[in-house]
Parts: sequence; C-alpha cells; structure tokens
Amino acid sequence: MLPSRVNIDAVRSVIGAYSDTRAPFEERARIYEELIGFLPPRVEARLSVTGALDPHILDLQEKIRAHAMYPKSFDVKTAQLMLFGMLLMDLSDAALLHGIAARRAGATWAEMQDVVNLCFLFRGLSAANRGAEILAHIARHERQQAGGNKENGAAGDGAAKP
Repeated sequence: MLPSRVNIDAVRSVIGAYSDTRAPFEERARIYEELIGFLPPRVEARLSVTGALDPHILDLQEKIRAHAMYPKSFDVKTAQLMLFGMLLMDLSDAALLHGIAARRAGATWAEMQDVVNLCFLFRGLSAANRGAEILAHIARHERQQAGGNKENGAAGDGAAKP
C-alpha cells in the first residue's frame, strides 16, 4: 500500500547529500521509527531531498510536525486515532501509517473499527472499504512482525526497514 522507496544514492549523486546541521538524518528518521516502526518511503524522500536542497525548511517542517503531532490535550493513541480517521476521510495512503502508529500506541481493533465507522457516516462505503482494507494490512503487518517475517516491509507495502 505504500509507495516504493526512492533511490537515495541517485538523490545524493544528482541532487546532493543531506546537509541539515541541526539534526542528522538518523535522528530525524528515528522519530518515525519509534512512532510507526519504520521510516515511511515518502518521509525518507522528503528528508533526503529537502535535507539536501533546503535544510532550513526541513527543520521548520519537523518542528511544526512534532508540535502538532503531540498535542498536550491528547495522548499519542488518541492523536493517532484522530489522524487515522482524518486521513481515511481523504482516502489518503498515509492513513495506513497512522493506523499502525495508533496500534503501536495501544489502540484496540474495536477502536480502529469505530474510527472507520465514523468515517463511513460522512464519507460512505469508500471509507468503509478502504478502512477495512487498511485494518487487514495492519493485521498482516503485525503478524509478520510477531513472526519475525521481514518480507519487504510493512504490510507488503514496499517499506524496507520495518
């Protein structure tokens, strides 16, 4: 369900190397690995490309993301459930990532389904169908992780490092 990874060697040789002096690439990636369990391909592309071309905006993006992603009013599970639902309403690929993050933060399958049901009320069967598909992919991802199966990433999604 996730896009394939970009060729980081090509980015480095054609665009340039990551040059953000405020935080090394590994530190930026670790935040996502802790939340989701792996570095999502599009995030890896943004860190690599923007980190080479405009490290200042990358730093600003990451500061704003960190501030908004961890609001004082909500625990991580609640914030991730909300993001899962918001992204599911748009039928966004990123709903999978925030669904995985919600589960890692303690969300139950019933809570995940409740979010899908709320989306169904205002988005219709497309959200219900996509939501069920995402939950099935998350279940497969969790089974693979529990069994130590690293078959090409999260839920067969092309991620290289879950």
